[in-house]
Formats: sequence, structure tokens, C-alpha cells
Amino acid sequence: MKTVLITGASNGIGKEIALLFAEKKYRPILVARRLPFLKDVAEDIKENYFIDPVIIPLDLSKADSAEKLVNTLEKENIHIDILVNNAGFGDFSSFHQEDIVRIENMMNLNMLTLTKLCRLLAPSMVEKGFGHILNIASTAAFQPVPNFAVYAATKAYVLNFSEALSHELKPLGVFVTTVCPGATQSEFQEKALMHNSDKIFVNAPMSFEVAEFAFEAMMKRKTVAIYGSRNRFMTFMQRFTPRKLVINIAAKMMKD
Repeated sequence: MKTVLITGASNGIGKEIALLFAEKKYRPILVARRLPFLKDVAEDIKENYFIDPVIIPLDLSKADSAEKLVNTLEKENIHIDILVNNAGFGDFSSFHQEDIVRIENMMNLNMLTLTKLCRLLAPSMVEKGFGHILNIASTAAFQPVPNFAVYAATKAYVLNFSEALSHELKPLGVFVTTVCPGATQSEFQEKALMHNSDKIFVNAPMSFEVAEFAFEAMMKRKTVAIYGSRNRFMTFMQRFTPRKLVINIAAKMMKD
């Protein structure tokens, strides 16, 4: 049975991806901060798919968390066939008012841990000549977003890094897919402190819909997949729009 490591697997898109992989007969390795939530996901998988997942409670926003995670995998003799870097969070705020520790944790989680896990797990995939890496970015990756400045910048990093990595690893049998969802109904809004922003999420897809889209994109070995025809259209039109106007539009859309 192939194994899939999923970060941020306790809720939202990560949880739904874990359930989907279990349905497809992969053994999920569930990683997130909150142990009770992980246990709930694990129970769902056991009851519905008769697979015993592995639970690893770990705060991935810490700078050395990737090394700790991989050390745990090695001690348990767990080999990863698919890596899903889903964990991440945003902070909707004026940059000069943001908590600097929260900024650091966001950058660690969204970029540093993701990069380290790719670096630490890719060699074994290359050695086997098989593997998938699925990185969850965002439509925020395609333009600067005022009041979401750091978050959008971290997702731009994920997108650019992942595209380059895809080019490097594809000839070696390892495929990297980056999925860019827009607003999604999950805990993201609450964690990002996006109060009074219901208008952005009112018609947003459910987490399981984005998870299904991400799984299919990975299986088709797509390099970049943007969820939703509206998001794809808006991203395409940015190529022909003055950058200053793009930023103004982004600011207006995200205005709290």
C-alpha cells in the first residue's frame, strides 16, 4: 500500500484530501498541531475505509519541524510515496499592525517547512523513480494583495518554487503539482481573522470539492491547476491589466 503524507490534515482541505486518499486505498500519514482533531480524522478513515493511518501531532510553524517530522518517519520506517504540503495560514491585517511572531510563524509554515519537506523527501522518490508532490498554493499567488501582503507573498513563493521543482524532477520520475484555490469554506477565514468578510466566502466551494480537484490534478500530473473557471479567467486577464490596477482590484475585493 502506497503512503501519502498530508500536512494540515486535521481540518478543511487537508482533512478532505486525507479521506479521499484513504478511499483510493492509500495509507495516510496525518500531520497537524491539534491531536484531538487528528484522532477524529483517523477514526473516520478506520471506520469507513478500514485503513489504519499514522498520526503525528506537530506544530509545523516551527523552524525545525520538518527535520523532526522526517526523523519520526525514519524511526517508524515509514516511506513516503506522495507528499501533500497543505498546511498554511493567512493573516488579514495592515502589515504595520501585524504581530511579528505571527508573521514569522506564517512564513515558516507556508514556505520554510514546505521547502524543507520537499528537499528531505524528494531524494527517496528520485531513487525509486516514482513520486508525487502536491503543494497547495492560492490564487493570491498571482498578485500582491494589500492587507494580505505576507500571505500572498508566501503563496507566490510556493507557486514559483513548485514550478521550478516540477521542471527539475519530472525527468527523474517525480511529479510536482501546485493547486491554487480561491476562497474555500474551511477554517481559513477564522484563522486569518477575516471578520465581516462573508461576502468573499458566500459562494465559495466546500473543502471536499477543492480536495477532489487537487487529487485529480495530481493524478493527471498537471504542473499548475487553478480551481474554478472564474479564478482561471481572472488570473488569465491579469496578463493584460496594468499591475497598479491589479493591486487596486485585489485591495477592493479583500476590503474588510
